[in-house]
This record gives sequence, structure tokens and C-alpha cells, in this order.
Amino acid sequence: MNSFSAGLRGLAVAGVATLAGMTGAAAQGTLVLYCGVDEAWCRAMSTTFEKQTGVHVDMTRQSSGEIYARLRAEKANPRADIWWGGTGDPHLQAAEEGLTEEYKSPRLAEMNDWALKQAERGQFRTVGIYMGALGYGYNKEELARRKIAAPSCWADLVKPEYKGEVQMADPNSSGTAYTAMATFVQLMGEEPAFVFLKKLHANINEYTKAGAAPAQSAGKGETLVGIAFQHDVITVAKRNLPVAVVSPCEGTGYEIGSMSIVKGARHPEEARKFYDWALTPEAQKLGAQFGSFQFPSNTATPVPPEAPDLSKVKLIAYDFATFGSSATRTRLLGRWTSEVKNLPR
Repeated sequence: MNSFSAGLRGLAVAGVATLAGMTGAAAQGTLVLYCGVDEAWCRAMSTTFEKQTGVHVDMTRQSSGEIYARLRAEKANPRADIWWGGTGDPHLQAAEEGLTEEYKSPRLAEMNDWALKQAERGQFRTVGIYMGALGYGYNKEELARRKIAAPSCWADLVKPEYKGEVQMADPNSSGTAYTAMATFVQLMGEEPAFVFLKKLHANINEYTKAGAAPAQSAGKGETLVGIAFQHDVITVAKRNLPVAVVSPCEGTGYEIGSMSIVKGARHPEEARKFYDWALTPEAQKLGAQFGSFQFPSNTATPVPPEAPDLSKVKLIAYDFATFGSSATRTRLLGRWTSEVKNLPR
């Protein structure tokens, strides 16, 4: 049994134990959680927190852009208590717009510098919980069958042989795709980046809602190439699917997956309890146990051996302050939607 299957089995057992432990006793509070990572990891966090604290968790899993839009729509009457996971840019935008609450966890001293910098950028209305590098995956068997050279750079994805064979998410709903667009702008400059995005559009077969979906499609052979975070490609490869991960030669951006308490939360005490717990090594280990291989923020959390070696990835100096601002996000998404998304292919 591999670690991912064992993790799923452990989750099922934990769920039964939670139900048994709650029988005949009232839950110790309630927490409404909006979760922005893989479904299995979201459920593991919810179930384990319930088991350990007795707090009932009402969890909803969505992409980062969807959660951000939902918080904006619910601003006058917040439903969620905490937003855990997903790319850091929309967390910063939510902080800027006053959608989230300042909180300085006693666990902050245990965090890596990049996680603390994320908290400082968001005026402690958010914090980094993991890091992951952007890239893409390609289906090795399909490339070999079609006798196409394996891609190694972003520039390769606009070549004629990849016509209709590249998949990425829609940056309006996906934090992954927004990170990709912001990466291209920082690598190339805005005007050349939009020229590139238009050329890439001609090779796109589908804009998915979720950022991890293109990696899964590449693994299944539904597309030759899927733009995604490298750890999402690795997750697919661990399921014995013929997908290879690429760290593009020009350099690439990265995410700081984040966590934020919702302003006006109905269960603030439970939200702070979850926040502190989610920063512990014990909680952060759950990612790798359930098939997610990001670089964790607590310095005492073991780095999954499957995680990309970030020292070997050509990371750009990603400008979180600029691309995490509401004004930049609104402008770039508006431009992409009007100039790129609806072009004929």
C-alpha cells in the first residue's frame, strides 16, 4: 500500500473515530472553513482538527479565485470563519480590502522567513503555510507516440506542434493560473507577456476552473501539456501516471499558500484555534500524507522527499506586493478576459 492510499485509509478510520468520539457529547463549537487545496488534504485537515478538538468543521473546497470572490460577495454577512490554503495573492487582496482579520499567532516564531514576510505584507491578516513552484507537466507516452520533442521552456508551449494540446486554468477562478499570468508579466514585461498569452491561447484546448486539473489531464493523456504547480504534477506522477514535471528554463514564479481569518467571523475563537493548530508540524505533515508535496512553512515540519528541490528551480523574484494588490489583479484579469480568453482558436 503506498503512502497516499494509506493516508486515505487513515482518514476513513479517523472519520469513524471522530463520529464515535462525538456520540453522546456536544461538539465543542463550530468552524466554517473555506479550503483551497486538494480535496483529500482539505478533508484530512477538517477531520483531524475535529478529532483533536471536538470542534465541528463545516468545510467547503473551492479554488482560490472562487473563495476570494465568495468572501467579497459575503462581506456584509460573512459565512466563513477561516480561509485555509490556496495561492497567496488573493489572500493579500482580501487583506487589502478588509475582508480578513489581523491575528498574530504565537506560532509565528516557528515560521520560515518567506511565511513571515507574507504575514507582514498582509499586515498580519494572513500568513504563509506552504510554498510551491509553478511549472508544467507533459505526458511522456503521448509525446513519444507522436514523436514530439519534450518541452523544457515556456517558449516551447507556443510551438505549432502543441496546437490544441496545452491546458491551463482560467485565472479568473484559479490562483494557479493567475500566478502563471503574473509570472509571464514579470519575466517578459506586460506587453510581450500578452503577446505570449495570445499565442498560448491558440494552443489551449481548455481553460479549467481548478488549477490542479491540467496536471491531472496530462497524466491521463487528455492533453499533452498541463500548466500547474510542480507539486501537483508530482502528485499525479505518484499515482503511476506517465507525466513528467518541467521547471521552465526561463525561470518561474511561485506561490506562498496562505491562511486568513475572515473579518466578522461568527466563530472567532474556533478560527484562532484552527489557525494556531494549522501552523504546527503535526498539522502540516498531513499534506504529504494525503498526496500534496508542497514545502511547509514551519521550520520543524519535515519537507516531503517528493517535493521539488527549490534550490534547483530557477525562481524569479516574484513581486507579491504588486501582483497581490487588488488594482493589479483587477486590471490584469480584465485585460486577459477581453484580449485573450475570447479570441478564436
